[in-house]
Amino acid sequence: MAMVTEIATLEEKYIELCKKHGTVPNTSILSAFFEAEDKKSRNERCVMNLLVDRVMYDDYHPLLELCNEFNASEVEGIDLSVRSSCSLEDQYVLSLIRSVNQKLGVVDVHDCFGTSFWRDVFSQGLSCQVLNVRSLHFRKLNIVGEFSQLRTLVLDSNRVTGFGEGCFSCMPNLTCLSMCDTVVSDLWTASAALLKLPSLEVLQFQIWICCSESSSTPLKPQSSDENTFHESKEADFSGVFQQMDPEEDDLESHMELNAEEIMREKVRKGKMLDQTNDVGLKYISSKASPICSKKHYRIYMINSLPKLKVLDNLAIRKSDRDRATETYSENFEHLPYRRKNKESVVKVLERRERRSSRWKSQSSYTRSLCAARMGSSAWPLLHSIPFGRFQDESRSLSPRQFEYHPLDPSLMVYGTLDGEVVVLNHESGKILRYIPSHGAQSSILGLCWLKTCPSMVIAGSANGSLKLYDIQKRHPHLIQRPLTPLLLTSVHVNSTDKLFLASGYSKDVALYDIGSGTRLQVFADMHQEHINVVKFSNHSPSVFATSSFDKDVKLWDLRQEPSQPCYTASSTKGNVMVCFSPDDRYLLASAVDNEAALTVDGRVHLNFDIVPTGSSMNYTRSYYMNGNDYIISGSCDESMVR
Repeated sequence: MAMVTEIATLEEKYIELCKKHGTVPNTSILSAFFEAEDKKSRNERCVMNLLVDRVMYDDYHPLLELCNEFNASEVEGIDLSVRSSCSLEDQYVLSLIRSVNQKLGVVDVHDCFGTSFWRDVFSQGLSCQVLNVRSLHFRKLNIVGEFSQLRTLVLDSNRVTGFGEGCFSCMPNLTCLSMCDTVVSDLWTASAALLKLPSLEVLQFQIWICCSESSSTPLKPQSSDENTFHESKEADFSGVFQQMDPEEDDLESHMELNAEEIMREKVRKGKMLDQTNDVGLKYISSKASPICSKKHYRIYMINSLPKLKVLDNLAIRKSDRDRATETYSENFEHLPYRRKNKESVVKVLERRERRSSRWKSQSSYTRSLCAARMGSSAWPLLHSIPFGRFQDESRSLSPRQFEYHPLDPSLMVYGTLDGEVVVLNHESGKILRYIPSHGAQSSILGLCWLKTCPSMVIAGSANGSLKLYDIQKRHPHLIQRPLTPLLLTSVHVNSTDKLFLASGYSKDVALYDIGSGTRLQVFADMHQEHINVVKFSNHSPSVFATSSFDKDVKLWDLRQEPSQPCYTASSTKGNVMVCFSPDDRYLLASAVDNEAALTVDGRVHLNFDIVPTGSSMNYTRSYYMNGNDYIISGSCDESMVR
């Protein structure tokens, strides 16, 4: 049986190593030995806490050799802390951490290290049981290394906004994760990343604190496994995961899972939630990440993570899960079109080849194919498009506006801030046509492909100039300017490719003949403020819609000499975007700060009730997907689309 080195012998060896390297023993390391001996005398778990930020260059080599001796000693665990700026270079600190190996307990660090240090840690992994990282400046977290011993991960007060596709894939034993006071905001990708943690039981994006009217007292910490939460004086994380006992405080009366409206308004402001049954008790949300303010946040997490036992220090009961399942099914789709079971794309294609009787129409097949493809990954498939230098190697292209081709899904056109027009195959990355700016440079602000002449596209510039390009020919056809001076906002072609409309920072809309390039008419004072977008319908060549910051969306018909709109639909804020549904039955209007609604004959058919941010600069745009069933919406102040 191998001899186990005692702590006193280990300390003597450290002093000898210091003499060997000609340096004085580090007082913080000697203190760690003293504390370990003290714990041993009291029959406590023998853990040494090494303060790496107090280790100088002269201390490095003796300490590194000492770390190699820990595995054969009676020391049960080594906790490493970096609480302030460290004098050692990154690679020295990393080698110390790795040299401890299997007895590594807690690693408590803040971001005083460079990017390469964290990339190495996150890609290679560590053998620690508890990892606490503060002040991390990574936006996208992608921890893919081997962390097989990790039980607790604390990532509070970091600038993390989201997760990489492989994040958390090698943490089979992680039971507790805290990400309070981060910038994580997306429910879908967050839950997809967390599903890779098979042992996760405790999760925190915020801390609920129970208090009386006279004082604020945090909830009692839950009892913790000694192996998971080390109770050393320098690195105690047991208070991070605090759990409300459901028998002690009945939260159901004042914090219903579907009462998200109250939580959204108050969680970020730190306001207290009244408890109706317990007089004098209130609850305060502390260190909440933005994800906590998302609609149905709690029920989404409970339903998505079936093994979770505690969320935001509130225990999850059976009644919570039952209610979460019901509320989730009312507000979210697991698969498109309420499909219960996911099908493979191959099987859908096979049934189409056999002309299965299950599909009565083309739309039925399309829906099955969409349902099969949806949810295959929570992360988009990304690849770069050549928006870089072209021809003139000293200058880069700066895209401003782009439009996909209506018939060929591989083609797109984009206009640049310098007035250039570029046509490319975005699947192959090959630029098919580059059209330089002629004359004074002016940003491209409007683009629209023709439908019956698929090689032609209209481009409108900020200075009001309009040009019709045939991508198969060399020179564009210059169309008469709509109004002078005019800062253009949009252009759109009708369904027959005979007419197009142009709007700008004015209350007027100009109508053009595409064949001759002449302006046919100017419709004056269509709105009270400038017009953001003008759109022709998809099937009727004379019907079009306008949206304006005057809070109105209006439908017009050229056959009625548009002095009066067919109808007007109003929003509570300025309208940014309007478009027709593919079948022209509805108008989809989107206004500032996530106000989006469907309207039919002037009446609101469906309001999407997206949570506002409170910003008057949060410009929202909404579009139909390839069909009448789904809508996509995004806003400039948020890092997601819905």
